[in-house]
Amino acid sequence: MSISSIVDLSSRLGGTGTAATGAAPAGGAESSGSFADALKGLVESTDKSGEQANAAIGGMLDKSVDVHDAMIALQRAEMSLQLTVQIRNKLVQAYQDIMRMPV
Repeated sequence: MSISSIVDLSSRLGGTGTAATGAAPAGGAESSGSFADALKGLVESTDKSGEQANAAIGGMLDKSVDVHDAMIALQRAEMSLQLTVQIRNKLVQAYQDIMRMPV
């Protein structure tokens, strides 16, 4: 998962668009996708990066891909998975907090 896709995800989730400058997302308007669509995109992106890492490892074994490139693909897949797990943890924590609220 590249930095640009994390920035794109942030803008789809209602973030600032860029972490460093705090600029508004490109286009200036609110994104039309729903939160569920953003989560679905995140899971699909994580799955895609895992598939790319597997392909890179296969390429490394048949010597068509450099070891360096395979390690980069593995690190991207790991970072993407860690991001997905942390978002899931935050969502579960938010749900539990809401369930503990008195009515």
